[in-house]
Amino acid sequence: MSGVSSGEIVVEVGKKKYVVKTDRLYTESDEWIKVEGNKGVVGVTDFAQKELRDIVGVELPEVGTEVKKGKAVGSLDSVKATSHYYAPVSGVVTRVNERLTDTPELINKDPYGEGWIFELEIKDLNELNSLLKPEAYAEKIRRQAH
Repeated sequence: MSGVSSGEIVVEVGKKKYVVKTDRLYTESDEWIKVEGNKGVVGVTDFAQKELRDIVGVELPEVGTEVKKGKAVGSLDSVKATSHYYAPVSGVVTRVNERLTDTPELINKDPYGEGWIFELEIKDLNELNSLLKPEAYAEKIRRQAH
């Protein structure tokens, strides 16, 4: 593992490299959440966007929508396929990344930054305990990418 000290873990599988940020939690379905207080910003991981390849469209949730942990929130359209993304925890959508409507490729360019998808107010902070820590998510990528 390289890059741990810089706030990220770089997972190398064959010729591919996947970045896992150490300041967030992950789902088995390849979403991340960065938590601040009772709010969380959600996006899809570097691994997910590389698997999807060129993202050409994003279905965003509506502000005010109540989402449930593990349930589909919206979808990402890539040249390859349409794929749902899921709520890592239950809560109410407070903000969406409107820039993705016109520039969905931000998810490919910067999945952990400008490519965030939505923000939510977390209903039950205890749900965070069931998410994967960065090291466990990195291990999941190693297993899955072979």
